[in-house]
Amino acid sequence: MLTHMSRHGRRQVLKVGPLLTHRVEDRLVEESPMEIRLMGVPIAVMMRTPGQEGELALGFAITEGIVDGPEQVAGVRPIGSGDRYELELAPGLQIDPEQFRRNTYTSSSCGVCGKASIDSVLITSRPLPSGPELTKELIAALPSRLRRAQTSFTATGGSHAAGLFNPAGELLSIAEDVGRHNAVDKAVGAMARKRWPLGELILMVSGRISFEITQKAAVAGIPVVAGISAASTLAADLAEEVGLTLAGFVRGEEMVVYAGAGRLAQTLS
Repeated sequence: MLTHMSRHGRRQVLKVGPLLTHRVEDRLVEESPMEIRLMGVPIAVMMRTPGQEGELALGFAITEGIVDGPEQVAGVRPIGSGDRYELELAPGLQIDPEQFRRNTYTSSSCGVCGKASIDSVLITSRPLPSGPELTKELIAALPSRLRRAQTSFTATGGSHAAGLFNPAGELLSIAEDVGRHNAVDKAVGAMARKRWPLGELILMVSGRISFEITQKAAVAGIPVVAGISAASTLAADLAEEVGLTLAGFVRGEEMVVYAGAGRLAQTLS
């Protein structure tokens, strides 16, 4: 089974129950800031779980449309002994860092909203593959396969997960993080180091499907996104616009398909 490193800390906590209150040692998911710089200019500060910094920075660069692919990133270099990292571009590539600069911590509320957001993604999104042809049984099997690989969540109960599956339902890339968007970036960054373009993959996330998660999938060229919770209105609108299959509430044999049902046409007919 595909595995990854789990990061957590330990803390004494007071556990309160109906009959007993006592102190125990608990495990908490790690969280700390990470600054990404481009040509020496800070462009983002994100709260993340330490680990896979290279994959996180590469995935962030791809899913935010800073670069067109992993070949445009020469490396990710730590700066000093802190949590600052320089995104090093391929020789000869010049990008204005100011156009990607964020003045706030990245979160589910960052960026702009509405039609302007969708229009901006349409500019940066790469054409999505017409496939894969999916069955409802395959999609229904993904949450449990992702859950079995969530070592950090098993230890702490406090991390989100993102997994990339091939059309056969095999888990190719798994990442966990305190931030749901960071988990997506880490999974995409790790996969992009193995192959590019990503092709007919399925992104499965452990929670709700926000606009930003759908945006990251579209910009990375991932044609299918599924989650165990709901999708937002803007996520569904974007999926419809770009031709992405979006499925939420994937639990047991049930799911809600918000957009792109054509990839499930044979199953639903």
